[in-house]
Amino acid sequence: MRKELPIALSNRHVHLSEEHIKVLFGEGYELTKKKDLSQPGQFAAEEKVDLVGPKGTIKGVRVLGPARKETQVEISLTDSFKLGVKAPVRNSGDLDGSPGAKLVGPNGEVELEKGVIAAARHIHMHTDDAEEFGVKDKDIVKVKVGGERGLVFENVLVRVSPKYALEMHVDIDEGNAAGVKNGEMVELIK
Repeated sequence: MRKELPIALSNRHVHLSEEHIKVLFGEGYELTKKKDLSQPGQFAAEEKVDLVGPKGTIKGVRVLGPARKETQVEISLTDSFKLGVKAPVRNSGDLDGSPGAKLVGPNGEVELEKGVIAAARHIHMHTDDAEEFGVKDKDIVKVKVGGERGLVFENVLVRVSPKYALEMHVDIDEGNAAGVKNGEMVELIK
């Protein structure tokens, strides 16, 4: 049975709806791909927006594509303090009851009523990987990080789809605390 998988640190970013792309960048605007991400079909766009909260602003937040059904802002807890919003730790897409913020683009502004979260740590797995690891979609597992600042991440959500590539995602705060870099191998210990 396989136990090792790669880890990636997720920096602050924004997933925009088509409606909000139009407001922020202009009618008929399409995101410009900067580079592909590890998950098939996902990309970092050239476009950036400013994120404004009650206590502060974070300039130049990267937009990720393609467009989504609903706009979602993913920040770290450190970012949450700077902005003055209490971002809950949530699974992607679980936006009900989350705080909002203002997004400022070159063409306009969007005042979000909800959508700012600190993404819960999770593992993307292809269905074949899930079978090899002996897990299924929505399982909660533990993952061990070795090294000088080794630790065990608990409450790691497993997300399984034939569209996913194997990779664990943690936010930048968690990755720095563990002393890991993108692509390092970690161990699933269930």
